[in-house]
Amino acid sequence: MGSPDHQQRLAALRDAIADIERKPALAEARVVTRDPAAGFPLPAGGLLQEVFTDERRHAGAVLGFALAQARGLLTRQRPAVIYLQLVKDSQEMGLPYGPGLLSFGFDPDALVLVRAATMVELLWAAEEALACKAVAAVLADIAGHNKILDFTASRRLSLRAASAGSSILMLRYGTDREASAAHLRWRLTPALSARKRFDPFAPGAPQWRAQLEKGVLLNQQTEWLLGWTQDGFTTLDAARRNATGSAAGPPFPGAVPAHLADRLAETA
Repeated sequence: MGSPDHQQRLAALRDAIADIERKPALAEARVVTRDPAAGFPLPAGGLLQEVFTDERRHAGAVLGFALAQARGLLTRQRPAVIYLQLVKDSQEMGLPYGPGLLSFGFDPDALVLVRAATMVELLWAAEEALACKAVAAVLADIAGHNKILDFTASRRLSLRAASAGSSILMLRYGTDREASAAHLRWRLTPALSARKRFDPFAPGAPQWRAQLEKGVLLNQQTEWLLGWTQDGFTTLDAARRNATGSAAGPPFPGAVPAHLADRLAETA
């Protein structure tokens, strides 16, 4: 057992190291918007992001938001997105539906599905996928809370993402927020879909309300009402939408594949 002075120095050193480890995560979160004209600042690659929603029944909102970000990271050099999920979670919550992804502009051939038996295997697969130069983004869909997924594990993932240049988005559920090394943390809630131009009673394009709970983006904004077009995210004027009951312009000028409606053609 060392002297009290030695113990105090050691404790101060530990605090200093912990402070140094936390600072880069916040500094790196001041990302440059990849499309400033779009209104929504799509973060660059090399980040660890957490995407939360309060209830599992809103899983489609977090998945759609994460896939939309991942699509923007795809390049010729990085043509793949890895989707990780525990086997038991995939049995309860399902998997991404290829034809549905295609109708929203995401090529299902770019998505690689990986189902891990344990959280240890999932975290190992996430680190290995981030290190692959062909991977643009990793989506880790984690339905429950696990002690293994602690601050140390998240720090390993954030460092691996920063060094490799590929992003990881962790899809989480519930209102609890554990300490993590995530550069950005989002809270997603589904919003009423945009109304169709000629049928106000039919469901239109999906919309989300995205709140930035952790991290700082260049434009300092922390909340957006987002829609989706064939070109990616679009920001919506909530006040005008509430007043008129419709979004500005049709989201999809083309036709949705007929097989999505059981061979019944439907225009969007």
